[in-house]
Amino acid sequence: MFKNNLLIKLGASTLVLSLASVFGTIIPTSLQAQETDSSTTIEDIEENPTAALGEEVTVRGQVEEVEPDMSFTINEEGFLEGDDVLVLNVSGEMLPEMPDEQLELQVTGELGEFVYADVNRLYGLDLDPDIYVDYENRPVIFAEALTLSPGIGDISDRPENFYGKEVAVEGEVGQIWSDTTFRLDEIQLIAGEDLLVVNLTGESIPSEEENIVVTGTVRPFVSAEFERDYDLTWDLDVQEQLEAEYSQKPVLVVDSIN
Repeated sequence: MFKNNLLIKLGASTLVLSLASVFGTIIPTSLQAQETDSSTTIEDIEENPTAALGEEVTVRGQVEEVEPDMSFTINEEGFLEGDDVLVLNVSGEMLPEMPDEQLELQVTGELGEFVYADVNRLYGLDLDPDIYVDYENRPVIFAEALTLSPGIGDISDRPENFYGKEVAVEGEVGQIWSDTTFRLDEIQLIAGEDLLVVNLTGESIPSEEENIVVTGTVRPFVSAEFERDYDLTWDLDVQEQLEAEYSQKPVLVVDSIN
C-alpha cells in the first residue's frame, strides 16, 4: 500500500525550524494546548482536534499512503473505516520495513492543523494541492518518530520478521519474575499469546494487569547470551523456568515503558 522508502528529504536548515515555529503560524494564539500522553487515540484527535494542538502525541494504527514519499494517514480501525489522521514524516528517517501491510505503526510527533500554504512553505515541500484539499484545516501529526507496532500474536507467530527490529508493543503486565523480567499478555477477554520482556529502563515494572506500551528490540531468547549481555540477576529457579518456557522464543528487550 505504501513504499518502504517513505522519506521527506529536508535540508539541515529546514530541520532547524522547530515545530514551535510551525505552530506559531498555523495555530491560533487563543488555543490553550493541553498535555497528552501515550494513551491519546486517533478517535480522541478526531473528536476534539483542538485539545492537543501544539502538544506531542503518540498514536498507533494502520497506514495508507496519501502521496508517495510525503505522507500517509493512520487509521485505528483499518483502511476502510474508522477515524484517521494525516501524518507528515518530518523525522528524516525511512519508514520501518513492514513485513505485513496490515501491521500497525506507532507515530509520535507534534499535533497541528493542516494549512496547505503554511506547511508547504515552512517545510519547503511541493505537495500536490489536489490531494490535500480534503485535509485543509484538519489535524495533522508532524511525525518525529515512527516505530513498527505489531501485536504480541504477530511477534509470536512470525518472530523472524521482527528479530533485530525496534517495535512498540501494547499489552497487559502478566507474571513478574524479577526486577528486570516480566510477561506481557495480549489485552483480550480470552487468554491469548504472551511475550517475555526484559526491562532495561532502570524503572520499576508496572503492576500486574496494568495496560502498558513497551518499546524495544526483539531478539530470540538464548539464556547464555542474555546472561552475557545483561546484568539480570536471575535466581536459579527463575532462570530454569524461563529457559523451559521461552528458550528460542522471541523476547522484547525494552528501553521505554509507557
